[in-house]
Amino acid sequence: MLVSEVVAVLGFGEAGSLLARDLVAAGATVRGYDPKVPAPAGVAEADSDAGAVAGAGLVLSVNSALDAVPALQASLGALAPGACWADLNTASPAVKQRLAAIGGENSVPVTDIAMMAPVPGKGLRVPMLASGDGAGHVAETLRGYGADVEVLDGPAGLAATRKLLRSVFYKGMAASIVEALEAARAAGLEDWLTEHIAEEFAKQDATTLNRIVTGTRQHAVRRGHEMAAAAEMLTDLGVQPIMADASRALHERVAAERP
Repeated sequence: MLVSEVVAVLGFGEAGSLLARDLVAAGATVRGYDPKVPAPAGVAEADSDAGAVAGAGLVLSVNSALDAVPALQASLGALAPGACWADLNTASPAVKQRLAAIGGENSVPVTDIAMMAPVPGKGLRVPMLASGDGAGHVAETLRGYGADVEVLDGPAGLAATRKLLRSVFYKGMAASIVEALEAARAAGLEDWLTEHIAEEFAKQDATTLNRIVTGTRQHAVRRGHEMAAAAEMLTDLGVQPIMADASRALHERVAAERP
């Protein structure tokens, strides 16, 4: 059953606009504000953050990590009693905790929501994690419109921690692949490396993670030297070795920590 409360959406970037669109399509009454982007069809456009949140039972802050705290501060005086604030920005756990502290000082429950996949193609059904004050209520409300929200038993910042830990792995891997392919292109070997990477992905299984971690610690010294050579090669190819040099530094640190 759909809930009837007004939902405010702050920020109409790629994620915010898609979430607002899907809320409207699911029957929600949506108000919103973005100083640079017009409101999607069906969303009542306000002239400020405070104007958007006035009378709303749920606020989704989807502007940016830099705007997360100012948006809450600008809205405090306009929030209705009992309104829940949900921050969906990709911000650090410290920012989420600061939001929760501000909310606690003003009797506003703040929920930390982490979107765990790209929003395009999924919209409101993007997998989300929620933690902090009001997480259960926020999740129930959003589920009423078809959202996919898992509630974590913990404070604001826990959902962000999980998302960013995943980002270190996934975005780091992606950046390394991009750098490697850029160097391969400069060396005239892009097709070969592309095929090689695809083959490596295809043969991974449940033992891969343990093999990577164990091998890194066992062979840190040799691999550090190898990545130093790789960084030198990339430099010679005219490619800045950002990820290769970072890999060298990590292997050297691991080697230094070994007993």
